[in-house]
Amino acid sequence: MEHQTGHHGNFIMSNVTVLDGGFATQLSVHVGKSIDGDPLWSARFNATDPNAVFKTHLDFLEAGAEAIMTNTYQASIEGYVEYLNLNEDTSLNLIKSTVRVAQMARNHFLAKASVDERRSIPLLVASIGPYGAHLHDGSEYTGRYSTEVSMDTIQKWHRPRIDACLEAGVDVLGIETIPCKMEAEALLDMMCDEYPTVRFWISFQCKDNQHLANGELFSETVNSLWTKARLRRNKNLLALGVNCVHPQIVTPLFRSVNEKKQPESRIPLIVYPNSGEVYTVEDGWQGREDCVPLEHYVPQWIDLGAQFIGGCCRTYARDIKRIKQTVINHANSNHCH
Repeated sequence: MEHQTGHHGNFIMSNVTVLDGGFATQLSVHVGKSIDGDPLWSARFNATDPNAVFKTHLDFLEAGAEAIMTNTYQASIEGYVEYLNLNEDTSLNLIKSTVRVAQMARNHFLAKASVDERRSIPLLVASIGPYGAHLHDGSEYTGRYSTEVSMDTIQKWHRPRIDACLEAGVDVLGIETIPCKMEAEALLDMMCDEYPTVRFWISFQCKDNQHLANGELFSETVNSLWTKARLRRNKNLLALGVNCVHPQIVTPLFRSVNEKKQPESRIPLIVYPNSGEVYTVEDGWQGREDCVPLEHYVPQWIDLGAQFIGGCCRTYARDIKRIKQTVINHANSNHCH
């Protein structure tokens, strides 16, 4: 990554990249309504209110995010054809224009930024959600399709969106909320074979503090993917980790991967969890008052090898601001010891 630890103004830059937060969550501030339950989720607003999408990116940049993710998690050709009555070409163009909205937000932010802020240009990350997301049956939280579809089918489904995002100009592919090892392997193979120069990460959906949503062991999956990338001489896999999970399960998951490794052989990890609230279709999001603020966990995640930290569902720009401050404080306090 560009920013290794070094003096930067009067604070130490850490080698942790702060990500943005829950896109749909912050977007609801601008569109004035909850987005949960829409089959296209926040991806509908790429067509209906791109200005709100622009403002949402800007909120995260102004809060200190060093990477912003495009609003393409649930943007698939199938979904746009079915729910917006677009054809394949228009769907792909909508995905490209969604990337351009994020670029515009970054340009706008940099134009107003101080010289110091401009030193590290925020990364533009394409949000590449799982195959299960377009099925709109919750299977991205179970991964049950891993026994029903082939790796080839999964690659075919991902390819057009990946190509569209790369064509429009992103820095990194954020392959996220992957529920099963099979889909991760299909994507890793595809990245090594077809996109060897593209930087990417893979983050998983987990059902508890040991297992992926589909039941495989997180530690075994992460170790095996990292080893495979190394054997394929792929230096562009930036990190492996988790997103859209309860923050409480992250530390044990990370321990299972890195705790027994020497610092130099640790796998770089990524985490952007939910706020800790729990979602049910009947009641929506519950439990705000019981949440431990995410920044509370940040030092332990960094100590276990997290190099990318942000938020997912129910995390706002203000949460990212606090995470960023914690990352800076942690780098400073380590530097003083």
